[in-house]
Amino acid sequence: MINNEKIIIRKLAPERSARMIETIFGCKWSLTIYELLSNGINRPGKMVSTVEGLSTKVLNQCLKRNIEFGILKKEVYNELPPRVEYVVTDFGEKFLSIISEVEKLQEELDNRFST
Repeated sequence: MINNEKIIIRKLAPERSARMIETIFGCKWSLTIYELLSNGINRPGKMVSTVEGLSTKVLNQCLKRNIEFGILKKEVYNELPPRVEYVVTDFGEKFLSIISEVEKLQEELDNRFST
């Protein structure tokens, strides 16, 4: 007898993580913010003054999105004047390692097709 039973179901993209990656890559400042954080620049005022073209409004929107995804967290210090810093969460570290691998893949593709 012939068994016509299908054993593999169509695989779909992971909905939440795919949307998260699309949103992060869609924001032209997210990768720059990660670079700033990796260089120890974690205060919003310093971020804006360090990157040409980055406004406070856009930075705040980008930071908010990253907080909602759980990539970054906001630390508020009870000082005068108030001090706010952003740090990468444990989940964010995992996410950033994936982003790093995607960047390595892009470099490999660039090298492959540039010859």
